[in-house]
Amino acid sequence: MRTNQVTRVLSAFLMLSIVLAACKKDQALSTKSTIDETTAVKELKAQSTSSAYYLKAQETHNFVYGNLLTTYNSYKVNTTTQTTTAYEWYNVSQIYADAAMVKIGNTAYAPYMNNAFAWMNNMWDGTSPTGGYFAAANVNGSGAAGDKYTDDNALSGVAYLDAYDVTTGTTQTNYLNSAKACANWLMNSGQWDSTYGGGFWWNTIKESKPTQTNGLALQLFLRLYQITGQTYYRDWAISIKNWLVGNMQDASTGLYIWKIDGAGSGTKHTEKFTYDNAIMIEAFLLYGQIMADNSYVTKAQNLGGSMNTTLWNSTYHVYIFNTTDGRINPAWCVWGSQAMIKLYQRDGNTAWLDYAQQNIDYMNTKLRNTTNLGYYHFCNFDGSSVETRQEGVDQAWMQRTQGLLSDYR
Repeated sequence: MRTNQVTRVLSAFLMLSIVLAACKKDQALSTKSTIDETTAVKELKAQSTSSAYYLKAQETHNFVYGNLLTTYNSYKVNTTTQTTTAYEWYNVSQIYADAAMVKIGNTAYAPYMNNAFAWMNNMWDGTSPTGGYFAAANVNGSGAAGDKYTDDNALSGVAYLDAYDVTTGTTQTNYLNSAKACANWLMNSGQWDSTYGGGFWWNTIKESKPTQTNGLALQLFLRLYQITGQTYYRDWAISIKNWLVGNMQDASTGLYIWKIDGAGSGTKHTEKFTYDNAIMIEAFLLYGQIMADNSYVTKAQNLGGSMNTTLWNSTYHVYIFNTTDGRINPAWCVWGSQAMIKLYQRDGNTAWLDYAQQNIDYMNTKLRNTTNLGYYHFCNFDGSSVETRQEGVDQAWMQRTQGLLSDYR
């Protein structure tokens, strides 16, 4: 996942000179509960197809189908400036979104999910013994080259495991094998080393080690350990978790910082991003469940409380992009809604759902085009200075989170 928030080293040109330029960091609640997860889910899981959020998720998918889906079963970067390029994490985010719709009962989304998954083979590095996805390609599948991103590959694995959960037979096996392949690239590509005491590099340039990269890898290894029982996945998960807890948490806020980079022991960049911390909430909830350690459920709840103290704008009822950037984005900010929904699923505290819902409501009010029903890329808190690009990843995350919320609201 790339960024245009700060000056970065650009990735190599693709074969057809496509520049890899888009996304990633573009530019108090005490809620501990002992309610059992199953009880919580049964308590309110009754909305789905009658929910206004379900209808909006469908409308978002219709926008994607009409404006971003290509005849090759890939997805364009956006509707205007990059219509011949496909980004890995945009495509897998749409797979992730469609898996959410299948999970709540709409099997019509399965072909979209499976067709995009098949197209993703074009982005895999078949010439390398460890494989790995390149970050971008042409929409027809040609031209995949350049750098590889650890967070993109980890997110791909996580999305595939969501698809694994809603498929059967050979299709299910293929999703699992692809998630394993993503994990294999992480383990064997040299992206983890002893610099800064451990941790995964963001990409093959090896310029920084961010929280979100390692948090997504933690999620992937935990889920693979749960499914396969292979202890090497567990051991990797423990190492990643220890590095994150030991190096990336800011004691003054309870939140996780952006990244470490630079020579020697490295420089810690202490900006706090909503989606970094949302990823960590999900990782801790998984750790608590899979490793049978409820102290990590408490850590997730405490982190949720810290997010709602520092990263929530109480005037506009929305999660901020980060602590130094006063803009709102549908993908990175709405990731906070996913984390709040996951907390609710674990402990049954409806306050988490209130945050999730209000955050999504903001996106629908300030960033949704009322004519084509797609979402714009950025705006200021008050809805001014709208950046009118309609990026594929923003649509995917709005579809996914509204589908998740529709089970309860």
